[in-house]
Amino acid sequence: QVQLVESGGGLVQAGGSLRLSCAASGNTFSVYAMGWFRQAPGKEREFVAAISWNGGNTYYADSVKGRFTISRDSARRTMYLQMNSLKPEDTAVYYCAGSRLVVLTTDVQRYDYWGQGTQVTVAS
Repeated sequence: QVQLVESGGGLVQAGGSLRLSCAASGNTFSVYAMGWFRQAPGKEREFVAAISWNGGNTYYADSVKGRFTISRDSARRTMYLQMNSLKPEDTAVYYCAGSRLVVLTTDVQRYDYWGQGTQVTVAS
């Protein structure tokens, strides 16, 4: 089994920054592509960013492109999401996810492992 634990959420003013971390443990050799998703109250979970197994490829939702950066440190088995220029509409619970796919994917159904989520609140 694989366990994913997010950290780094919190309350920040609009225009501020936060860095989320996702630590993986367990059978991590089965995790290849990884991604971040978010879910605001009353809304469906939506894709934010994804990264391939070796970190060589990344992909972002249009709403965060140019503001967020996804990265991973395989040696530390940790993935990150650097969030800059935060907006109130970025407020949500952020989830990290791992997939057994080698290529990155934006499809929530293709992710096999999920963290418990971390709250990000951006005040206007």
